Amino acid sequence: MDIVYIRELKVETIIGIFDWERERKQTVSIDLDLGFDIRAAARSDDIADALDYKAISHRVRDFVAAAEFQLVEALAEAVAGIVLAEFPVSWLRLRVGKPGAITGSKDTGVIIERRRADETAED
Repeated sequence: MDIVYIRELKVETIIGIFDWERERKQTVSIDLDLGFDIRAAARSDDIADALDYKAISHRVRDFVAAAEFQLVEALAEAVAGIVLAEFPVSWLRLRVGKPGAITGSKDTGVIIERRRADETAED
């Protein structure tokens, strides 16, 4: 399977468990690897046959900006569900990073991999 990717999509959102985190937005960084067969687009050289990664990035950015999750795990699962439900990707790998979450660390977060429900034999 081919991979279309989006790297370091930065979004300001409410994220965290501490009172101060619930009062001001913080930046999260999102990477997406999207399983999508690009052969039709490569043959036709037509945007209509390509995965609309601009639409995906806008949808993810709008959702995350409006969200108010406590955990990056919950945010990651929600984003994965949206992308798999709304776009023609067969699987995704999603990284959600929360820069500055740990003193002395550049970034901390989670990486998840999910498949479309109709393509998963067993979870």
